[in-house]
Amino acid sequence: MRRAGVEVPIIDVRTPKEIADGKIPNAIEINYEADDFEEKLEGLDKNVTYIVYCEAGGRSSNAAELMAKKGFKNVYNLEGGYKAWVEQSAK
Repeated sequence: MRRAGVEVPIIDVRTPKEIADGKIPNAIEINYEADDFEEKLEGLDKNVTYIVYCEAGGRSSNAAELMAKKGFKNVYNLEGGYKAWVEQSAK
Protein backbone atom coordinates (compact mmCIF):
# COMPACT_ATOMS: atom_id res chain seq x y z
CA MET A 1 0.00 0.00 0.00
CA ARG A 2 1.27 3.48 -0.78
CA ARG A 3 1.07 6.47 1.49
CA ALA A 4 2.35 9.83 0.25
CA GLY A 5 4.51 8.10 -2.34
CA VAL A 6 6.04 5.70 0.20
CA GLU A 7 5.41 1.95 0.24
CA VAL A 8 3.77 1.00 3.58
CA PRO A 9 4.24 -2.62 4.69
CA ILE A 10 1.06 -4.54 5.43
CA ILE A 11 1.02 -7.29 8.07
CA ASP A 12 -1.53 -10.11 7.88
CA VAL A 13 -1.96 -11.56 11.39
CA ARG A 14 -4.41 -14.31 10.39
CA THR A 15 -3.71 -18.04 10.59
CA PRO A 16 -2.18 -19.91 7.63
CA LYS A 17 -5.55 -21.62 7.09
CA GLU A 18 -7.28 -18.23 6.72
CA ILE A 19 -4.53 -16.89 4.46
CA ALA A 20 -4.91 -19.92 2.18
CA ASP A 21 -8.26 -18.43 1.10
CA GLY A 22 -6.54 -15.21 -0.03
CA LYS A 23 -4.70 -12.19 1.28
CA ILE A 24 -3.80 -8.63 0.38
CA PRO A 25 -0.96 -8.81 -2.18
CA ASN A 26 2.56 -8.58 -0.71
CA ALA A 27 1.31 -8.67 2.90
CA ILE A 28 3.79 -9.99 5.45
CA GLU A 29 2.35 -13.07 7.18
CA ILE A 30 2.80 -13.12 10.97
CA ASN A 31 0.25 -15.34 12.72
CA TYR A 32 -1.05 -13.52 15.82
CA GLU A 33 -2.01 -16.84 17.40
CA ALA A 34 1.44 -18.42 16.95
CA ASP A 35 3.79 -18.81 19.92
CA ASP A 36 6.52 -16.87 18.10
CA PHE A 37 4.38 -13.83 17.19
CA GLU A 38 6.19 -11.40 19.49
CA GLU A 39 9.56 -12.82 18.47
CA LYS A 40 8.77 -12.18 14.80
CA LEU A 41 7.77 -8.60 15.62
CA GLU A 42 11.25 -8.03 17.04
CA GLY A 43 12.66 -8.51 13.53
CA LEU A 44 10.71 -5.51 12.19
CA ASP A 45 11.89 -1.90 12.08
CA LYS A 46 10.00 0.01 14.79
CA ASN A 47 10.38 3.31 12.92
CA VAL A 48 8.48 2.13 9.82
CA THR A 49 4.74 2.74 9.41
CA TYR A 50 2.73 -0.52 9.29
CA ILE A 51 -0.84 -1.46 8.46
CA VAL A 52 -2.07 -4.55 10.31
CA TYR A 53 -5.11 -6.63 9.43
CA CYS A 54 -6.91 -9.86 10.28
CA GLU A 55 -10.26 -11.26 9.15
CA ALA A 56 -12.53 -8.59 10.65
CA GLY A 57 -10.34 -6.33 12.81
CA GLY A 58 -10.25 -7.84 16.31
CA ARG A 59 -6.90 -9.63 16.34
CA SER A 60 -5.24 -6.91 14.29
CA SER A 61 -6.45 -4.29 16.77
CA ASN A 62 -4.84 -6.30 19.57
CA ALA A 63 -1.68 -6.77 17.49
CA ALA A 64 -1.47 -3.03 16.74
CA GLU A 65 -1.82 -2.23 20.46
CA LEU A 66 0.91 -4.73 21.33
CA MET A 67 3.19 -3.28 18.66
CA ALA A 68 2.66 0.23 20.04
CA LYS A 69 3.53 -1.00 23.55
CA LYS A 70 6.69 -2.56 22.12
CA GLY A 71 7.79 0.81 20.74
CA PHE A 72 6.53 0.76 17.16
CA LYS A 73 6.02 4.40 16.16
CA ASN A 74 3.20 4.17 13.58
CA VAL A 75 0.86 1.18 13.42
CA TYR A 76 -2.61 1.31 11.91
CA ASN A 77 -5.35 -1.29 12.11
CA LEU A 78 -7.19 -1.89 8.83
CA GLU A 79 -10.76 -1.26 9.94
CA GLY A 80 -13.03 -4.15 8.96
CA GLY A 81 -10.03 -6.35 8.14
CA TYR A 82 -9.68 -8.60 5.13
CA LYS A 83 -13.46 -8.89 4.73
CA ALA A 84 -13.80 -5.13 4.26
CA TRP A 85 -10.82 -5.04 1.88
CA VAL A 86 -12.37 -7.78 -0.30
CA GLU A 87 -15.74 -5.97 -0.34
CA GLN A 88 -14.08 -2.66 -1.25
CA SER A 89 -11.92 -4.29 -3.93
CA ALA A 90 -15.01 -5.85 -5.55
CA LYS A 91 -16.58 -2.41 -6.13
